[in-house]
Formats: sequence, structure tokens, C-alpha cells
Amino acid sequence: MPAQIIDGKKIAKQITEGLKKKVAALQGDARPGLAVVRVGDDPASVSYVNSKEKKCKELGYYSVKKELPEETSEKELLKLVAELNADPRIHGILVQLPLPKHISEQKVLAAISPEKDVDGFHPMNLGRLLRHEKTIESCTPKGIIKLIKSTGIEIAGKNAVVVGRSNIVGKPVAALLLNENATVTICHSKTTDLTSHLKQADIVVVAVGQASLITGDMLKKGAVVIDVGTNRLEDGKLHGDVDFESAEKVAGFLTPVPGGVGPMTIACLMENTYEAFAS
Repeated sequence: MPAQIIDGKKIAKQITEGLKKKVAALQGDARPGLAVVRVGDDPASVSYVNSKEKKCKELGYYSVKKELPEETSEKELLKLVAELNADPRIHGILVQLPLPKHISEQKVLAAISPEKDVDGFHPMNLGRLLRHEKTIESCTPKGIIKLIKSTGIEIAGKNAVVVGRSNIVGKPVAALLLNENATVTICHSKTTDLTSHLKQADIVVVAVGQASLITGDMLKKGAVVIDVGTNRLEDGKLHGDVDFESAEKVAGFLTPVPGGVGPMTIACLMENTYEAFAS
């Protein structure tokens, strides 16, 4: 029997519809406020920023979009972040990555007030996540956990393998799985015999940016497979890090690309912004 497809669009819509109702019920002028900052004209960043702005309008949020030229200095960007930190109408600040090479991502992310860090990348929020304390969780990892839970599969006690160790997805999603009482293995480019780890995995999260790296013959029968990859190939289409056709024959549950993790990232960003506003 082919894998059940986990519909990220449907689950994301449920989250955003709930938020829309909450915002509509607010009294007076109070609204969740999100500021999105983009430096340069990276096409993917332009697309992401526009989709976030559109979602803010749809939900009735207060939205600010700051588009800065590529040559913006680090000092100028840090000054803008400080202004947004001080703005009471702004509850969430997102600086779109990647930044131009002359700007330190670490410095900029650390400059955002932890209470307004709706991307969950501030060192303080990542530290709280590792300590299993209440914090703002990174949007994509938070969405991944929601997708896994939507299957009805109990995470506690399961073997989970995360392929990829980035600060944006791999490490935080491993921490969240650990907090859900899974037994977690992180695999990466230096892992020997990746298949032997995957064959033991009840839950697989793949976030490496390499099209069709994981094939069905590498997976355990019935595994929950979450594909975070978005690789645009020569055919112009988006392809995941998992070979969908072969994985579908083996996995129990599988996310598509597109329509799986992507919509959840924006929904969780909106949820984080609302929670920052409400706290």
C-alpha cells in the first residue's frame, strides 16, 4: 500500500484560520505586528518575503516590510533592528536569510530582541530549546513536529533520524524530537553507511538540499518521512531531498514537495507572531 500523503497545506490552513478568528475577536486597535527585513534581491528571498506579507494581510496582522539594497552596511542593518526592537507595534522581527557576505548573520540574529525573535534563531531561544524550557521555537522545526503529530503516530520511544545538521532545521528539529522523547540520531555528510541508520528509523527528517538523496530502498517499512528539501532542477520544478516515487512505496507517511513542510513554515511564523503579541 502506498504511503499516506501528509497534506501540509491543509494543516497550515487550519492553523491560519484559527489565528484569523483570534485576530478578528481582538478589541480596539491591538494587532499582532510582524516586520520582515530583506537585504539584496535574492529571488527566493523576494518570494518568501512577499508571501509572508500577503499572509499578514490575510490574517489582519500589522505588517512592515523593509527592503534594503545589497550594499547596506552591517551597521545600518543593526540600527534598523534596534529601531524595530523599540517599536511597540512590532511583536515579531524576521531578517530574511541569507544575508550578503559582508554582514554577519550571527551578529544580526543576536541583535533581535529574544521576545521578538519569531524565527527562533536567537542564541537565547536556541539555548532554552536545548534546555527544554518554554521558548519561541524555530518555524520550520515547529511545523515538522506538527506534521508528524498529524499522523497520529506517538513520537515518544520512536527512533528518529535527522539527516542534516544546519542551525536552521537539523539541530533544532533534533532537539524538539528529543523533547518529545524520541531516540534521536543526527546524520550528515561525514556519516558512514547512512542506510544502516535510516533502516532503524521510525521517523525520518531530511534537510540537506540535495535532490533525491534518500531513496525508498534506504527506508524502514512504514516510516514517517518528512522531506524539507526544496531543490529547483533543470526541469524548473521543485524536488525534495527524498525520491518521492520510490519512498512512497515503502514509507507509511510522506510529505510532498511542494505542499508539505513549506506551508507549515509560514503558518508557524504567524503562530509565533501571535504568541509573541499575546504574551
